[in-house]
Formats: sequence, C-alpha cells, structure tokens
Amino acid sequence: MKKYLNVIAAYSIMLLLIILVGIFQSWTIALTIFNYCMISAVMTMGANIQWGYAGLINFGIMGYTALGGLAVVLVSVAPVPEAWEAGGLSMMFCILVIAGIVFSIRYVLKKIKKSKQRNYLVAAIIIGGLILIRIISGPAIESIEAVEPAKTGFLGGLGMPVLFSWIVGGLFAGGLAYIVGKIALGLRADYLAIATLLIAEIVVSVIKHEDWLARGVKNVIGLKRPVPYEVDLQGTPWFINLVEKFNSGKLNLINSVTEKQDVLKQLVIDASSVYVKLCMAGLFLSVVIVLLIITQKALYSPWGRKMRAIRDNEEAASAMGKNIVKEHLLIFILGSAVVGIAGAMMVTNDGLFTPGSYRPMRYTFVIWVMVIVGGTGNNFGAILGGFFVWFLWVQAAPIALFLINLFTAHLPETNALKIHLIESAPYFRFLMIGIGLLVVMRYRPQGILPEKIIKQ
Repeated sequence: MKKYLNVIAAYSIMLLLIILVGIFQSWTIALTIFNYCMISAVMTMGANIQWGYAGLINFGIMGYTALGGLAVVLVSVAPVPEAWEAGGLSMMFCILVIAGIVFSIRYVLKKIKKSKQRNYLVAAIIIGGLILIRIISGPAIESIEAVEPAKTGFLGGLGMPVLFSWIVGGLFAGGLAYIVGKIALGLRADYLAIATLLIAEIVVSVIKHEDWLARGVKNVIGLKRPVPYEVDLQGTPWFINLVEKFNSGKLNLINSVTEKQDVLKQLVIDASSVYVKLCMAGLFLSVVIVLLIITQKALYSPWGRKMRAIRDNEEAASAMGKNIVKEHLLIFILGSAVVGIAGAMMVTNDGLFTPGSYRPMRYTFVIWVMVIVGGTGNNFGAILGGFFVWFLWVQAAPIALFLINLFTAHLPETNALKIHLIESAPYFRFLMIGIGLLVVMRYRPQGILPEKIIKQ
C-alpha cells in the first residue's frame, strides 16, 4: 500500500482542484475540464507507450489525433447519396488503384533483383499510377464538392454508431504508424522525431484541403453523440421530475407559481448540461481504466521488461537475439493506435470536426509536456501529467485574470497597463505551463510520479 501513497496523494490533489472549480465556477466547467483531462490522459498513455516503454520519440501525435477525428466523420456521419452518385465510385476506384500501386511495387521489389531496370520499373508504376489517379479523381472531386457545398460537399460516412469510430480511429492511426514505422524506424532518434512531425503535417494538410473527404476547413458539425442531447432531456418528464425532486427544498421556498416554473426551467437547463457531461465522463473513464489495466499488465509482463531492456541498451538486447526493429514497430503501432482513439474521443465530445484546429503546439508538444511532467515510463504518471497540464491550460486565464485584478485594483479601469494585462490573460497559459515544467524539472527531474520497476 505504501508504494501507492504518492499516487493516491497526487490524484487526490487533482480531484480536489476540479471540485474547487465546480464550487467556485460551475459544475459544467468542472466536468468539461475533467472530460478533457481524461482525453489528454489517453493521449499521454499513447505517447508514454512509445517513449516510456521503448524510447521512441514521436512528434507526429497531431497526425494520429487528426486521423482519429477523421474516423468519427467517416463512420458516424450519414452518407450523402447525391455525392456518391456524382463521383463516389470513381474515388473508390482511385483507392483500388493506390492499393494496386503498393502491391505492384512490393511484387517488383520481391521478384526482381536490385538493378537499374527494377528502379525504372518502380518509378514507372508510381508515375503511371499517379497520372491515372489524377485523370479519374479530378472530375469526380469537382462533382462531389459541388453538391450543396454549404451543407455537404463531401461523401459523408457510413451512418454507424459513433462509439464504433473510436475503434476505427485506433485502426487508422495504427495503420499509418505501420507505414511510417517501416520507413522511419531505422533512423536516428532525432531524425525519427523530425520525420514523424513532417508526416503529421502532411496528414493534417491532406485532411484540410481534400474537401470531398471531410469538408476540409469548412468543418463537419452536428456529429452524433453516444449520450442524450441537452434539448431532448429538457423536454423529458422523468428528467424534469428528477430535477424537481432533487431541488425540492429550494423550490418550496418560492411562493409564486410563475417564478417557481421559471426557476425550475433554469434548473433543468443547467442539470441537462451536467447530466450529459457526466454520461460522457463515464464513457471516457471506462476507456482510461481499461487502457490503464492493459498497459499496467503489459508494463510488468515479460514483454514489458524486454521493451525496457531494449530501451536502456539496444546493443545488449540485440546481442541477446532480440529483433529491435520488429519490437519498435509493434510499440510504435500500439502507441499511435491509442492516440487515434483519443482523437476520436475528443471529436465525439466536441460534436464537430475542425481540421484547421490541429496544430503541433496543442496536439504534440503540450502532450509531450504532459508526459514529461507526469513521469515517463509510469502509466499513472502519464495520466496525472495529462490532468495537471490540461488543468493549467484551461485555468491559466482565469487565474491570471484574478491575479491581474488583485494587483491592479488600485489602478483605474482606463489605465493602459491594466487594459493590456487583462487582454493578455489568455496567453498566460504558456507562461504558467513553462513555469510548471521548469519547477518539475528542477525538483522532480523524472516527473511527479517517476518510473519505478516492480520486481515480480
């Protein structure tokens, strides 16, 4: 029990901070923070699998997050029949052509010995395939994007339950990781980091500019939810009765029937938002718990010990007969798949897909800060880092605004310095995260909850 005291204490402090937000701000804000903390925790678990287990530096987290979000659109959105009639079959044929190019290249590389002729043949397959794709896809894309561009302008999805997209998001991210890993895992650590970042930028750029796929920067709104909508709850008798019963003491103090109805209406509106966020919190918490159980078992299994041995000394592990590249590829795929799941969870929580919002600062480097602050190689530390850094990211502006008003209370409201500081409050998040990172690195260089090898 003693070995978990630090974990219990750290998580208790985080829970207390979220409760204080609920008391002093609102429970809607507190639950919103809690939900995003759990999504961030899933992302950090994916990054920790790669870095903490195997020492792989992946700066392409943004790309895998975007693929997870794309999965929500492709799975849950209803198909657009007019767009499919306009050019859907042509785009499917293009996908088959791409698959044909890949298999043709693999066949040539396998059957023909290394030579100039083989290189020319591979180049001819690629160039010919790209020309064919361009000829077919050009008119098809124009036709698809011309179908009610203000509302659709894309093929849509499969119209399936949105929870299924979380699995598909993991598969999308894992598939990309397989391709990237096959190409880049032989590179040096710093080269691998640069390569993954560039590939992530390419993925996001494709999603942003290919409107036929997911409307590009025009965004996809009104995505399905796995939980009830607030508006539906507000008109449901059982929910209204539940809110009335829960707030009976407060309502009984009001004598006016009209005033009581108005107060009850507002209570129902507030409660519906809290209820929906609680439902989402239950789903997210389930994912975090399942992943934590799996990753903990994996970490302290023979496989986990093997991965840490490879991480600490690749030469020694290779001398013992371990296939370093194969093991790195596996861990790269697993970590990326977890990040893809997180990306799907985030879009589901938001109810919209905005490709333009995927930036390295938010979806790569902040995630790495979370892992570093929490503690690499420790699943509990990775989750805690996700909670701690995201809490600072969200609450930095309110905290900064409070401090600014406190220290400038003696200044008039028209004072230029005071106005400038108040307008700059949103940017204090970078300062606070930077200070937090420096403090942790100074006094806890291995993170708040550092890696601790438990002998089995």
